[in-house]
Amino acid sequence: MTLEVGALTFDVFGTVVDWRGTVIAEGDALGKKHGLEVDWDQFADRWRKEGYVDAIARINRGDGRWTRVDRMHRAKLDELLSEYGVAGLPEGEIVEFNRVWHRLRPWPDVLEGLSRLRKRFVIASLSNGDVALLVDMARSAGFAWDCVLSSEIAGTFKPNRECYLTAARLLDLSPDRVMMVAAHKNDLRGARAAGLRSALVFRPDEYGPNRTADVTPEGDFDFVADDFLDLAEKLGC
Repeated sequence: MTLEVGALTFDVFGTVVDWRGTVIAEGDALGKKHGLEVDWDQFADRWRKEGYVDAIARINRGDGRWTRVDRMHRAKLDELLSEYGVAGLPEGEIVEFNRVWHRLRPWPDVLEGLSRLRKRFVIASLSNGDVALLVDMARSAGFAWDCVLSSEIAGTFKPNRECYLTAARLLDLSPDRVMMVAAHKNDLRGARAAGLRSALVFRPDEYGPNRTADVTPEGDFDFVADDFLDLAEKLGC
């Protein structure tokens, strides 16, 4: 099967990068600088779920139009700062904190794993993040994508099938020659429904100790891997 696959497309938040750990670390640094007493673990979880996951779900249900993820993040950040009693931060620092999503840190296996996979396959991001955000993240973390693909190009969000079909079209491949790699089962099910292959990479630390999503490393997917190095091994890289 691997010989038939021409490209691997990667979910990014949670699959490639540790969004939670990065946001908590930058929140801690901001808190120490300004003497803030904030539960940054909870803050990060709410920022992600309410400002991104829930916002995208509402748009996918038809409650609103596609909008840039940076705007979603900033709108929720303003709400959370107010709710947690954080006042008086300079606008420049708020803007910079919102851009934490542009500089998320990769999981330890990612850079070596991507390097191995790229020797055999075209590799591309396929994220709900904005193109500019993904480019900044790639430059910050050192991701050697062959191209940066985003739901922004399709004007809709995953798991809508148009995101996956647009990626296959831009790569000049039939959907069954593209494999979606993600830590999230709903993303992979969306890809499968659009005709793509699927590989689940289990990220047990993505959501911290109280995770309720993607809690088991199993599913009806073409591959299930512990990390990118394990995936590379299973794909013969």
